[in-house]
Amino acid sequence: MVRVRFAPSPTGFFHIGGARTALFNWLYARHVGGTFILRIEDTDRERHVEEATDIILSGMRWLGMDWDEGPEVGGRYGPYFQSQRDAIYGEYLEILRKKNKIYERDSAIYFRVSREPQLIDDLIRGQVYRTEEKDFVIFRSDGTPVFHFVNVVDDAAMEISHVIRGEDHLSNSSKHVELFRALGVPVPKFAHIPLILKTNGSGKMSKRDIGALVEDYRRDHFLPEALRNYLCLLGWSPKDDREIMPIGEVIRLFDLRDVNGNNARFDDKKLAHMNAVYVKNMSPERFLERAKNLLPGLGAEGDYADKVLLICQEKLRSFGELEHFISYFFDENFTYNRAVQSDLEGRDFVSRIREFLNIIGQTGDFSEQNLEAAVVKLANERGTKTGEYIHAVRFALSGRSVGPSFYKMVSVMGRKRTINRLERALEMLEK
Repeated sequence: MVRVRFAPSPTGFFHIGGARTALFNWLYARHVGGTFILRIEDTDRERHVEEATDIILSGMRWLGMDWDEGPEVGGRYGPYFQSQRDAIYGEYLEILRKKNKIYERDSAIYFRVSREPQLIDDLIRGQVYRTEEKDFVIFRSDGTPVFHFVNVVDDAAMEISHVIRGEDHLSNSSKHVELFRALGVPVPKFAHIPLILKTNGSGKMSKRDIGALVEDYRRDHFLPEALRNYLCLLGWSPKDDREIMPIGEVIRLFDLRDVNGNNARFDDKKLAHMNAVYVKNMSPERFLERAKNLLPGLGAEGDYADKVLLICQEKLRSFGELEHFISYFFDENFTYNRAVQSDLEGRDFVSRIREFLNIIGQTGDFSEQNLEAAVVKLANERGTKTGEYIHAVRFALSGRSVGPSFYKMVSVMGRKRTINRLERALEMLEK
């Protein structure tokens, strides 16, 4: 029976690297029908942050990762907080004492290593031999246990079959194998997944780097399924090189032997693009629901708000930019971007606005198709390109140079709002 665990320390953040480690454990458990355990390693009281456990639990739920055993779920191998497992650590310490594997020095308890080469048969990196040359502390002088000891004891007591963790823990593996063998328990299979490097590749991504925390993406209203999809690809990919994949398909294909041993570079632009694809592919109902939950004031705008939101969906990169992206649709006193105005000057854009204003009074229904046909006809008559009208009129209607499809925007704004805004723009520009 496959039993894997994610064992974070509650230090105040949910790092992208930790989330990816949790995800690979979760994916493997779901792929093979195993058990995924969440265990909180909170024995380091100096670094412990009280609310950090809630940050981790909430972040995992947000990313769609459930756990079979652990906090708020329970299980027969609990408790699942190391701070509550002192009696268990005492029992295992006594096993080492009886085997003469420990000794005391300066009030600290040391583990006596064998100094023999230890084989780590890694599922990702192959066979690695490491030798631990020095005895090491497993209980500090203040009586608190050290990470290496409690980590191994918990894995042994919880019958963990596979330890899937970051490559930076590979250097600890010889200590852990020594402890497993000294305790007389099976050594789990190891799988050390690649590190996540900074965007520029200069080193391991740390919590101080921009975009390194799951909380950053929750705050910026990214879609959790987009971030999860991206994290799946940091060190693993399907053999057909697909990228946008439903999580059920990832679970079906995921195998530790397909994880790449090379470090993975974090690409914030690729993540943003992936999020934009997920936003674009949301059902209209789900998109509208999420948008209105984020901006509840839109409810008072009725059908107009729904139309505005739906024409913006395909251009939106994240819900974090939604309010800014649509604000001018609902504010007649929007400001004009002076940099855009300067760029348009010299292109006779005021005349283009006037010409467009003249033809829309003669346009039948205000559909996208009719508006486009009218602009094409106007451009042909004036011997110019349709873009000259689109750029000028978009600026007059929104104060910006970018936005949703031009013809959709004008159609949704409607004849009256469009005429009023064009007249206001001309008044401003001709002063």
